[in-house]
Amino acid sequence: SCKLACLLALTRIWRSLHLRKMVAALLWVVVFAFAEGFCFFTPPTQRRRRSQSRSQPLSASTLAMMGGDSSSSSITFSKYQGLGNDFILVDARESAEPTMTAEQAARLCDRNFGVGGDGVIFVLAAENGAENSFKMRIINSDASEPEMCGNGIRCLSQFLGKELGVRGTAENDGSELYRIETGAGVMIPKNLPDGRVAVDMGEPELRGPQVPTTLEPNGPDERVIDVDLGLQDLKVTAVSMGNPHAIAFVDDVDSIDLNHIGPQCEHHPAFPARVNTEFVQVIDRKTLKMVVWERGAGATKACGTGACAVAVAAALTDRADRICTVQLPG
Repeated sequence: SCKLACLLALTRIWRSLHLRKMVAALLWVVVFAFAEGFCFFTPPTQRRRRSQSRSQPLSASTLAMMGGDSSSSSITFSKYQGLGNDFILVDARESAEPTMTAEQAARLCDRNFGVGGDGVIFVLAAENGAENSFKMRIINSDASEPEMCGNGIRCLSQFLGKELGVRGTAENDGSELYRIETGAGVMIPKNLPDGRVAVDMGEPELRGPQVPTTLEPNGPDERVIDVDLGLQDLKVTAVSMGNPHAIAFVDDVDSIDLNHIGPQCEHHPAFPARVNTEFVQVIDRKTLKMVVWERGAGATKACGTGACAVAVAAALTDRADRICTVQLPG
């Protein structure tokens, strides 16, 4: 259709006897060619490369603009999300370390000038070398590195099984398991036959100094339960799911100004390693509604370790049953 339009324009030029009409017709051809991306003058091979550019690996020149080394090889990545908690996945199984710097990863997470994401996840070779074992490293959008990420490890498990074609350890129910080394210990995600991913998150850490927090323990075994944070009348319960969480129960989560209160909680001096903060509304004993400000990522659509920490805190304070549903923005 592009060639036909240009040929029609040339025919108009040929038939035109008046100089003004000839110039107008020529301008029409040039404008149309620009609008169509030079389709008439571009060789077919170049046109194909242009149309496929969105699915191509990130080039070394793009990394150079992000502060990387222009001599480095291209980076192939995939984009995954778990309840809107989105990540850039990089297959680095031939390496023991992430294949880009923390600053490059942060630039890649930029939603205006990069790919966009809450973090970059690297699938690395496991330190123990066991079968179906891998190591997960995460760089947040602010270039910091968390110990663990619940939604991130779910995305990684799908990435291994569906995209990289790595078969996990087969279970009798048709699911496949992987052993993933993280900063919070070894996690076992399971790819279920119905396409979902289940992860055993392990036992929570409730001892305040181990979370860590300097808030004064007020419960048995050094637990910090509904302790005044000294910030907008917030009372928090401290829980670690391999990473620190402060859970504040509120009357209405929709009234929380996350962009205002979130950074203040994250950088509160009572949490020396910074903290993920969940604001939770109890709907009933089986239903909780939460919003989250994640350490290193800000307001996100979901947080897997946060949802677990919320369920733990609700059961610990007898606000909900041990088995309950946690609703997240995503």
